[in-house]
Order: sequence, then C-alpha cells, then structure tokens
Amino acid sequence: MLSRHLLRPSTSLLSSSSSSGVHTASHKELVDFCKTELAGIQEAGTYKQERIIEGPQGVEVKVAGFNKPLHNFCANNYLGLSSHPEVIAAGKRALDTHGAGLSSVRFICGTQDIHKELEAKIARFHGREDAILYAACFDANAGIFEQLAGPEDAIISDELNHASIIDGVRLSKAKRLRYKHLDMDDLERQLKEAQGARRRVIATDGVFSMDGDVAPLREISWLADKYKALLFIDECHATGFFGKTGRGTEEELGLGAKAELINSTLGKALGGAMGGYTTGPKAFIDLLRQRARPYLFSNSLAPPVVGQSIKVMDLLLEDNTFARTLASNVAQFRSGMKELGFTVLGHVSHPIAPVFLGDARVASEMAAQMLQEGIYVVGFSYPVVPKGKARIRVQLSAAHTKEHVEKAVNAFGRIGKKLGVI
Repeated sequence: MLSRHLLRPSTSLLSSSSSSGVHTASHKELVDFCKTELAGIQEAGTYKQERIIEGPQGVEVKVAGFNKPLHNFCANNYLGLSSHPEVIAAGKRALDTHGAGLSSVRFICGTQDIHKELEAKIARFHGREDAILYAACFDANAGIFEQLAGPEDAIISDELNHASIIDGVRLSKAKRLRYKHLDMDDLERQLKEAQGARRRVIATDGVFSMDGDVAPLREISWLADKYKALLFIDECHATGFFGKTGRGTEEELGLGAKAELINSTLGKALGGAMGGYTTGPKAFIDLLRQRARPYLFSNSLAPPVVGQSIKVMDLLLEDNTFARTLASNVAQFRSGMKELGFTVLGHVSHPIAPVFLGDARVASEMAAQMLQEGIYVVGFSYPVVPKGKARIRVQLSAAHTKEHVEKAVNAFGRIGKKLGVI
C-alpha cells in the first residue's frame, strides 16, 4: 500500500507555489488582457449587446426592457416554423419516445432510428443520395473540406463566404485560392492557376447573408464543367424557402441539381433550433462518417431537435405553402420600401432585404427609433460591413402578416423622413 504522504502534494511544494504568486500573476495577466481587448472593442463601436427575449422565438417577441411585444424583423425564422405548434409537438413526442440526449457520439451508441429517418428525408428534399447530420452547419463546414481536398488539390472560394467556410478551408491542406466576390472573370483566372492540381473545388455561399445577394450558379457551374472542378454550395440562407418549392438557390435560378455537395442548417428556416448537414453522393457521405472529426467527436443531435426537424421536412415535402407566403411578404416589403425611396439591397426575391443607409450613426439611430415603434431590427456598420455601407438588415418571414409588413414599411417611412434619409 502507498504511504499516505505520497497521495497528496507536500506542504513545502504548496507553500512554494503559493508564495511565488505564479497562479495569481497568470490569472491577473489574463484578466487584464481581456479587459484591454474588450475596451478596444467598445471604443471601436463594435461591442455586441445581447437583447434578452422572454419567451419563444416568433414574429412577435417579448424583449426585456420593452413593455409591449415587438414585431421581429431580424431573425432567420424565414418560414415561421420555430414556434409552429406541429413542430413543437413533434419535438415533445421525440423527447418522450427517444429521450433528452444520447450521451454518446454516433459510431459508439449515439445513432437512433430517427437520425437515419431525418437524413433520408434531407437527401430526398435536395434530390441527393444521402445526408449526414452535425450539431451545426459550422461543424459541417469544419468537417467537409479536410476530406474533400488534400495537399495536391486546390479550393477556390468566394472572398465573402461565411466564416465557417473560411475556417473549414483552412483546416484542409489544400492550396487555397480566393476570387473576388461574384466575379466570374476572377474565378476563371483562379481556376486556370489551379489546373496543375489533382482536384479543384469551387466553394460558395448560395445566398450571402449580409447583402442577400445570390451566387451566379449558372456561370459558376459552366466554369466548373469547363475546368473539371467540383462545386460546393452552402445553402443556409436558401434551404426551405428560396425557389418555388424551397429547394434553394439551384431551384430559384432554374438549374436543377448542379452542385456535387450541399451544406445547410436546421437552425434557420427548418425549425430554428440547431443542427447542420452535408448532402451529396453516398460514397462521400460514407467517407465523412468514417473521417469527419466534428461528426466523430461530437455528441449526436438531440432527439427533440431531430423529431421537430423530421416534422419540418414532412411539411415541406408535402406542400411548401410557406415558401409562397414568404415570397408574397418579400414582394410587399420590397415594393413598399422602393415606393418610399429607400434603397433595398439583395436579390429581388430573397427575404434578406438590407435597407442601405451608408452612415453608421444614421443606421444606429434609425434602428433605435424603429424599436420604439415596435419593430425589432438591428443596424449593421463597420467592421461587420465595409465603411460607408451601413444598413439595417431586414429579414422577412412567412409568419408575418400583411399588417406586420405594412406596419414595418410605414415605420421606416416616418423615421426615414424624420432623419432626412428619404
């Protein structure tokens, strides 16, 4: 048996460590560093304050500090399904039948029948062979590129792709090339430069979240064919609502299935909870199950999230009337704002409708006054967007009524005139 004094640190060791003050000094250094960094963020005017919602996400939300509900025009709840009664009921049923969580990763004992059911429905919705679930689309983007391209390959990425794509590409050992945003001439130049690579991968968002602009997939697909490249699309701001039946950017542009691989999310239009996925050829999905680190080393998606996501897919596969309602709301908002004299950025059919203002102070003041009018919107300025390109990013939902949209447009009109914007 070990002597008792071997089972604990010696008194002299403890007193030596304590008297040296090493731990205290390290702790203080960390805190001082954080305070300096935070002060710099505040001085730059980019400190992010989190508003507290007291209740469920929806087109009307109760926000702490306001004595009445606000009409929400800044969420990714494009189809209004995050508080849909059938979706909530499905999540509750899955909690009863399959538990709160798996306490495991998928390949050990964390795969349930409902995970496989959801993956099959996602693949069917996108017209692909198979799909694989992740805890978030950030994880899907972190897992895909390392398996898609190695040192002998090249990834050519739009310069304004989402941060998760940028990080995912960095994790691969492939040669990394960027082309100017939506610039097909520059993309072709990069493809020519990459001709010596074994495999070329073009990576783009389908819809870019800050401006609501849409990738020219017809031209990108043509260049991919010409230079024998694979096409990857992130469809987080398109899946479920963009296109006649919500199949995304490919459908909106009338292309059919062009991309070899699609990543998207369950955390926006498809229920608004969390979770992401990759869909594409079965062989590649199988490879991700064997090697993708965010899949292998993260807990399985929780059963309630899976249950409600299955219900969302069933609703969309049956008859996506939500997408048509959303399209009507988008048209009403954009036409109303145009009549008032505002400049609204983005694709004419997309629910991301940034109201361009230019001046950061004007954007901040307008957003604050809109809140007082009962309209929840947020101003965006540098460094989130380039200097001189401040805007209020409005996001429409299928759950907005015509009256909600009209109220928002009227509020923009009153405040816009007051601030001299229109």
